[in-house]
Amino acid sequence: MIPGPADPDEVDLRHHGDAEVGGGLADFAVNVRTGTPPPWLAERIRASVADLAGYPDPRPARRAVARRHGRAAGEVLLTAGAAEAFVLLARVLTPRRAVVVHPQFTEPEAALRAAGHAVERVILTKDFTLDPAAVPADADLVVVGNPTNPTSVLHPAGAVAALAAPGRTVVVDEAFMDCVPGEPESLATRLPAGVVVIRSLTKTWGLAGLRAGYVLADPHLIGRLAEAQPLWAVSTPALVAVEACSTPEAVAEAEAWAVELAAERDRLAAELNARGLYVVPEARASFLCLRVPDALGIRALLRQRGYAVRRGDTFPGLGPDWLRIAVRDRPANDALLNVLGELGI
Repeated sequence: MIPGPADPDEVDLRHHGDAEVGGGLADFAVNVRTGTPPPWLAERIRASVADLAGYPDPRPARRAVARRHGRAAGEVLLTAGAAEAFVLLARVLTPRRAVVVHPQFTEPEAALRAAGHAVERVILTKDFTLDPAAVPADADLVVVGNPTNPTSVLHPAGAVAALAAPGRTVVVDEAFMDCVPGEPESLATRLPAGVVVIRSLTKTWGLAGLRAGYVLADPHLIGRLAEAQPLWAVSTPALVAVEACSTPEAVAEAEAWAVELAAERDRLAAELNARGLYVVPEARASFLCLRVPDALGIRALLRQRGYAVRRGDTFPGLGPDWLRIAVRDRPANDALLNVLGELGI
């Protein structure tokens, strides 16, 4: 890993997968599960519209999240997606030395910079595995993804927990943790001292347009974040979705999907590896990160043929030879493989 300061202008931290799609393109750029939200969830959200005259009451959803992770309700703050959580943390925390572990989702760094904080980067190398010792000892804020967007690497819970230290806040972005059957490396139920876990319902349940997520942290920090949050920041439909997706039945449904996803993801990775491409090994999320010569050129050719994939050069630590590809169902993945074959890949 390579620690050091970074020029925020060297990459576009605000570029996200939604900018890649549209115009009838087959979407392999956004990591939202296809075919979602499921009918039962969509119906509950629709029914919630009858209650829009009243102000949102977050208490039932907050209790549901707490039960889902074995936490106290005072350790939970509901947010308008994970993105709001990053903004709130950037507003509340006053780090002397903030470090973001890259490659990872760029919004945490963008939020910190927008709040006026200087940010240093630790760039993971060698298959993007995490070595806690590479983080500067005096860093008092560390941000890391697990599993990480865009690499799909799942770090061991012990390695992430080892980042915790007296006087340091460790923010763990677990937006894709429910892609992992059993969630064995999650810190949500363990929550070591100084660790903040951020979760999102966007990806698994197809709720990107609804904005639904939450923060797990010690009650004191949760209280500070709540004070910085606008009143009624999470809408009634989003609260209904959070509560519904935190039930044992919903968790079991997500688990079954994660098992199916893992099999198809591994098959797609093997197909790409067989073509001589480097796919980041041991992928555990709903996407693959691969190195392709002239990836930006390949991306452009794919767009001409009706396929959108995520460019990798806007992630610190990657570059113009990287792409991120969402894992879809087998027919869709095979169609993409066929087009790649036509391009000589």
